[in-house]
Amino acid sequence: MSQAPSSEMAREVAAGVARWWWMFLITGVAWIAIGIILMRFDTQSVATLGYLVGFMLIFAGIEQFVAASVAPGWKWVWILFGLFFLAGGIWAVVNPIGTAASLAASLGMLFVLIAIFWFIEAIASRRVNPLWWLTLVSAAIMLGMGIWVGSQGLLEKAITLLLFAGFWAFVQGFGDFVRAIQLRKLGRLVEPR
Repeated sequence: MSQAPSSEMAREVAAGVARWWWMFLITGVAWIAIGIILMRFDTQSVATLGYLVGFMLIFAGIEQFVAASVAPGWKWVWILFGLFFLAGGIWAVVNPIGTAASLAASLGMLFVLIAIFWFIEAIASRRVNPLWWLTLVSAAIMLGMGIWVGSQGLLEKAITLLLFAGFWAFVQGFGDFVRAIQLRKLGRLVEPR
């Protein structure tokens, strides 16, 4: 009994996507390492924080472009957020000292935008991702943090920038671990027998 052409094509697409499982494992480790580094800094390491946050945003932008290249749909959303993260990251690296105050001032808005992206990702993947609700819960938490951070004063925002950038890196890292496991499972399911 042969499979329909659309079923075979879907199997090939799934196998192509599943081949990238290791990339999410590596990025997960990198995000966790960045989170640990951010959590160890004090308020005196403003320039270093600016560089790290800039590289985090650049890396997140690159991740979005890679995701867009393998995503079956909604590519424009991945690309749009990739451009947003990339632009913010480049600005942070070029001006690391000014990044602390400016990024602290816009931190609440950044968290809200990330939450929106995670809400969209959760809803878009709910049919193929049995753990989609984890992304939805993370989005709700990130939205709450964005609103809370937005209501703080500038000094408090600068201090919370260290903590929440580290938290964001942890969430992204653990999310990448989940994606790696899911893609590895998918690869095993669609391997030719």
